[in-house]
Amino acid sequence: MTPLLLASACLLTVTLGYASLCAGSPFGDCRKCRGMGHQIKTDRKGRTKRGKDCRRCKATGKRIRVGRHLYNVAARLHRDGTR
Repeated sequence: MTPLLLASACLLTVTLGYASLCAGSPFGDCRKCRGMGHQIKTDRKGRTKRGKDCRRCKATGKRIRVGRHLYNVAARLHRDGTR
């Protein structure tokens, strides 16, 4: 196999894998709170306690994936353009 053909096959595999991941699971864990929905704080004795709610995910712990967001934008643009 030529390197160009191998690189394009690898790129196609990664792209199709990410597209299937976005279709199967459109939401991933929030990167700021790591999917917990809030920060972890410690009190003065060193015990862990719940902190403030995460503002990025609005305390759900989930975020929409980039690929799914792009798909939603494209679908909305197509839907609005064909009305």
